[in-house]
Amino acid sequence: MSDVYETDVLVVGSGPGGALMANLLARRGVNVLLAEKGTDIERNFRGETIAARSVLTLRELGFGDSLAQHGFVELEGISFWEKGRSIMSMDYRKFPIDALPIDIPQPAMIGAFNQASSAYKHFKLLMGYQFTTLIEEAGKVKGAWLEGADGKVLEVRARLVIAADGRFSAVRKASSLKAKITPMERDFVWFKLPRPVGWAHESQLVVKKDRHLVILPTFPDLLRIGYNLPKKGFGEARKQGIASFRESICDLDPRLTTLVNEHIKTWNDTSFLEIFTAEVDQWSRDGLLLIGDASHTATPILGQGVNLALQDTIYFAPVIAAALKNSTGPILASALEPTAQIRRKHKAMVTHFQRLQEANLAKHSAFGTMMRRARLRLLNMNPGKYRMLDKVLNAPHNMPVEALHGQAA
Repeated sequence: MSDVYETDVLVVGSGPGGALMANLLARRGVNVLLAEKGTDIERNFRGETIAARSVLTLRELGFGDSLAQHGFVELEGISFWEKGRSIMSMDYRKFPIDALPIDIPQPAMIGAFNQASSAYKHFKLLMGYQFTTLIEEAGKVKGAWLEGADGKVLEVRARLVIAADGRFSAVRKASSLKAKITPMERDFVWFKLPRPVGWAHESQLVVKKDRHLVILPTFPDLLRIGYNLPKKGFGEARKQGIASFRESICDLDPRLTTLVNEHIKTWNDTSFLEIFTAEVDQWSRDGLLLIGDASHTATPILGQGVNLALQDTIYFAPVIAAALKNSTGPILASALEPTAQIRRKHKAMVTHFQRLQEANLAKHSAFGTMMRRARLRLLNMNPGKYRMLDKVLNAPHNMPVEALHGQAA
């Protein structure tokens, strides 16, 4: 015998997008159940960089103080390195936006969202509850079945189920909404090292032919480093051994030699990430909406995945609240689709830019790497580079006023 729970909205997944969505809906008086399969919100190597546009938005939503109380690292720029020299750099302080990107652990941000939501009696958080299947009647989604870590089964009846359960979304798989999965040419291995005193507060890409490192200053005093591998090459890397892996890192960036040898002892000191994009042409059905990685998985280039998910919530929250108020029964896909079209257009622009950069980083011939160097040097001399990258990093600039108006945390 299962328990039955009724709510307006069930959000599956307490990542940044799901937690913020639950908060924005709760502020608007919506009954929200936020279900998270994990028993805690601890996460590592996951979207710790928050773009300047998202930082500004979170301040406007009233989260500035809670994020500042935890602490973060501000990122002042980005640079591209080859053969020990910077061949392209950008100063984020020159962008026309009153914020800098920050690096902050995901648990701190998610915790701030959930803590703010707990002030509302019509908000409920269920930790350790995993989505199992959708409840469907006459072609419409009417809720979902959840199973707790203790085996307890919960039948949740909701007017809208929101899938915010990430790049391998179980809700998406159960929904019959098809995703086009496009593997990238390479995968990533992440690891962290102590940050040397005086290290610049900037993102760095260090390249040698088709190999590269992404080096990010990470809160409180670390470097978060991603190293690319050929697709499905992690197994081969493990066969060659951790010593060979360390040598590859040090060959790319000798500055890291002492730190790598001291701190990367086993594969347990690393984290593997499979790189692919997932594109879903239809983000909603009657009674169901996909957001964040569940509907549009991005690559790690420029760290846009978390920011796209946060922007999804900002756009959809007022639309969902209005649809709940102005109709009965499940929220229809037709009420959500106009907003989905806006978000898909922005996501397509970001993905196009990311794929160009992936192709650029994959150059391995002498001619290809020479042309990459030449293009980057030309870009570095072009004052228009700030306008170009601003459209990718700090868009959208047309944030709906109703999404933020009167919505302090």
